[in-house]
Amino acid sequence: MDDLLKRIAACVVCKEHLPFPPKPVVAISAESKILIIGQAPGIKAHNSGVPWNDVSGDELRRWLGVTREQFYDTKIFTIMPMGFCYPGRGKSGDLPPRPECAPLWHPQVMEYLKNLKLTLLIGSYAINYYINRKPKTSVSEVVKDFEGYLPRFFPLVHPSPRNRKWQRDNPWFLEKVIPELQKQVKKITGR
Repeated sequence: MDDLLKRIAACVVCKEHLPFPPKPVVAISAESKILIIGQAPGIKAHNSGVPWNDVSGDELRRWLGVTREQFYDTKIFTIMPMGFCYPGRGKSGDLPPRPECAPLWHPQVMEYLKNLKLTLLIGSYAINYYINRKPKTSVSEVVKDFEGYLPRFFPLVHPSPRNRKWQRDNPWFLEKVIPELQKQVKKITGR
């Protein structure tokens, strides 16, 4: 796995499309039990080199019911976004993850994750890539039907502050989905 991590760190496949030099932000271990697949690192994660190192990460940790220390323990969690580098800023937020990363790196990383018990698919990019959903099925509908994707996948909306209104409009998410997510995480981690 060390060789794979070195190759990921040295990746320049989409260099000409990025606002800054490539800086893949991942946290990977062959021992991990839970895989978190989000969209792409934000500017804070890019600058620090630490995935989910922002308000969205704080919310995700709250949803999972884990401490910051547990979250960054790669024996528990591997963190692998759809796009490994910060894609830049668009009109209404960060640009979409670069499409080159997932097909290039995900299969190679997955080969090492033999202890994996659950994959969290966070946001539309991860859900669209990994779940073959029916046409016109919204991300909300996929998340609401999360039990239909267990035990392999657990689809979630993105924990961005931009989605707080969505959470208020969809109380079932905090009432049903998050308690089950915490139950699954606790069962897998024993904590």
